[in-house]
Amino acid sequence: MSSYALKLTGINKAFGPVQANKDVYLAVAKGEIHGVIGENGAGKSTLMSILYGFYEADSGSIEVGGDAVRIRNSDDAIALGIGMVHQHFMLIDSFTVLENVMLGAESGPMLASSEVKAEAELLRLEQEYGLHVDLNAEVGGLPVGQQQRIEILKALYRGAEILILDEPTGVLTPQETDKLFEILQALKSQGVTILLITHKLREIMAVTDGVSVMRGGEMVAHRRTADTSTEELAELMVGRKVRLDVDKAAPHVGETLIQVDHLMVTDHRGVDRVKDVSFTVNAGEIVGVAGVSGNGQSELLQVLAGIDAPSKGRVVLVGVTATPESPGDPAQRRRHGVAHVPEDRHRLGLVGKFAAQETAILGYQATDAVNKGMFLDLDAVREQTEMMMAEFDVRPPDPSLKSANFSGGNQQKLILAREMTKAPKVLLVGQPTRGVDIGAIEFIHKQLVSMREAGCAVLLVSVELDEILTLSDRILVMCAGELVGEVPIEEADERTIGLMMTGVPREEAANAAAPAPASQEGEARV
Repeated sequence: MSSYALKLTGINKAFGPVQANKDVYLAVAKGEIHGVIGENGAGKSTLMSILYGFYEADSGSIEVGGDAVRIRNSDDAIALGIGMVHQHFMLIDSFTVLENVMLGAESGPMLASSEVKAEAELLRLEQEYGLHVDLNAEVGGLPVGQQQRIEILKALYRGAEILILDEPTGVLTPQETDKLFEILQALKSQGVTILLITHKLREIMAVTDGVSVMRGGEMVAHRRTADTSTEELAELMVGRKVRLDVDKAAPHVGETLIQVDHLMVTDHRGVDRVKDVSFTVNAGEIVGVAGVSGNGQSELLQVLAGIDAPSKGRVVLVGVTATPESPGDPAQRRRHGVAHVPEDRHRLGLVGKFAAQETAILGYQATDAVNKGMFLDLDAVREQTEMMMAEFDVRPPDPSLKSANFSGGNQQKLILAREMTKAPKVLLVGQPTRGVDIGAIEFIHKQLVSMREAGCAVLLVSVELDEILTLSDRILVMCAGELVGEVPIEEADERTIGLMMTGVPREEAANAAAPAPASQEGEARV
């Protein structure tokens, strides 16, 4: 029998003129945790989609457990013992855990007998792999870490012996990430083979046995994790040396440009999303907002940007006050020097059918720089877009190309260029590097620091704790719509911030995160 759980040889896949995978080779040993990394558009998602049956390869061969197989659809993949946990969970909020796991895998027309069988098997899997979760709980009320466990249980319940995880830690706290890694090690110890697709090189180094690197649709390197480094992997991904740190001088703090006083935001269902939040941001500093996605950060940004109105309290940006009675709007904010890079670039940042040059002036189309009386100055629009594309390295540098045809990273750079080249006094930026490869992350971080050094007040919302810790001068932590606390960057560490993200007060989190005294450590070891 083959020692490989999986072997892909000579895999090719094209979409029209675009060659997404070019003669790709990948072999993964049984019971191994194997990372697959690469920039946006490198071809890793296409390769995983071929393995899970979303696409069929144009040419090449696939072996599972030493046997040549053909995977035409996801049913074929599941029958071969391949499971996939997607970045965005495929769960029905109003169903229980048990109902979600059973869905599509019922043992017969009588649901009662299916439930008995499923419950017994899930309890066995929970014990075997440490995937504990309340089977009768409604999924919509569970934390994201437990929802992810349900997705893993779904795959195992269907007999998965090869498990693909796509960006599995994007919405987890550090503590939930640690727990996930414990689960992956338990799966590995039972012979499950795991493919980990991630852009977080630190996680690759922490949990994988081997790693394969893709660039431009090709597989360019295979490494044993113990024999490589984050610096080498970053260079292999991008094709050049990448600086993983950020040069940042001490802040020169100026006047207060963002003031939030007792802000409340209540949604259309009457649920309080932001609860009595107060803070300030000054010129010349980056203030990071840390928190697991869905804890009020999005609603906070939307109110500050003028998209939504506050329910109670007030916000003051560049001296202009917004209240429930007089909330203002995004156009007013822009006129006073407030720029906004939205969290969801597709919903709020661009129009896919627009040309890049139209996206590049979206929200600023009425300014004198691109107007000739009643009409747009198309030459000026194109010239301005070409300058933005050159400065922010947007590829391809074609102002007439549809916005939807750029990669996610280049869409993000185009939006950042639009907002940052206006020399704003305040920059509101949400998830600046979501879905962005490491080369673009390096560039975006440098641009944000440049804005700070130019005297801009930057409010940064990110679920990436590394990003918050790297860029921020102060960190605000939100949980369940409330401000748990504020931490100066000199006193911030991953464990403390991670605990605060779960609602633990700052002092208690700092004490819990502190290493035990040497004598206690010795006692614990004994």
